[in-house]
Amino acid sequence: MLKDVQSEQDTRNIPLQRAGIKDLRWPLTVRDRQNGKQHTVARVSLAVNLPRDLRGTHMSRFVQCLKKLDVVNLSALEEVLDDLKQSLEADSAYMRLTFPYFIEKKAPVSGLTSLMDLQCTFTMEKGEKFRQRVKVEVPVQTLCPCSKEISDYGAHNQRATASLEIEMAEFIWIEELAEMADAGASSPVYGLLKRPDEKFVTEHAYENPRFVEDAVREIALRLEKDRRVTWYRVTVESMESIHNHNAFATVEKGWMNE
Repeated sequence: MLKDVQSEQDTRNIPLQRAGIKDLRWPLTVRDRQNGKQHTVARVSLAVNLPRDLRGTHMSRFVQCLKKLDVVNLSALEEVLDDLKQSLEADSAYMRLTFPYFIEKKAPVSGLTSLMDLQCTFTMEKGEKFRQRVKVEVPVQTLCPCSKEISDYGAHNQRATASLEIEMAEFIWIEELAEMADAGASSPVYGLLKRPDEKFVTEHAYENPRFVEDAVREIALRLEKDRRVTWYRVTVESMESIHNHNAFATVEKGWMNE
């Protein structure tokens, strides 16, 4: 028998909230609204709490539990956390999945479709209760209302990122969150545009000027109306085209009580 050093007693009397592994690359299958399933590769972090009297946790068991994950859904993710708690004799378990997710987007005039990649993060934790947060980062466009108002012609515009992080009582498609982000911005961003599409997008943004403050509020209103959403945080960050800095705004659920 080889010595089990991790299970040795620790006398420093310090419990750890999390101990585990991070940045493990792992193939995943996620649910896709249009095609049913989509294959991707995630960066995975897994952890459990560690009692004050144990020196370490058994890192190899994290990968063993992850191997059981098939198609990513709420029940499957909760099952992985339950396995971690049982296998590592822990009171709580944590998992974070960050992965690219591709949606098909149709150009507004030509109708040509192309793929748009979104950065998605699923964060799960289970002690006595299971909690999950879904975060989607969506590229959008903002056009400055002030620039439009004070200029004789034109207005500065730029690509921005709308980050929507939510907790939900019922399932919500990633695509639905992307659509909320698009609706809150001056204009959506596309992977493929022909000249008629470029004209439409340029003019649409000009007719719909929004600060990051405007965009984040528009998205928050849409999330506030969705009864499936129990909590949210929205951030819109603009990669400013005429400044040597970015602009951002953030709002979190609870503003109605302030």
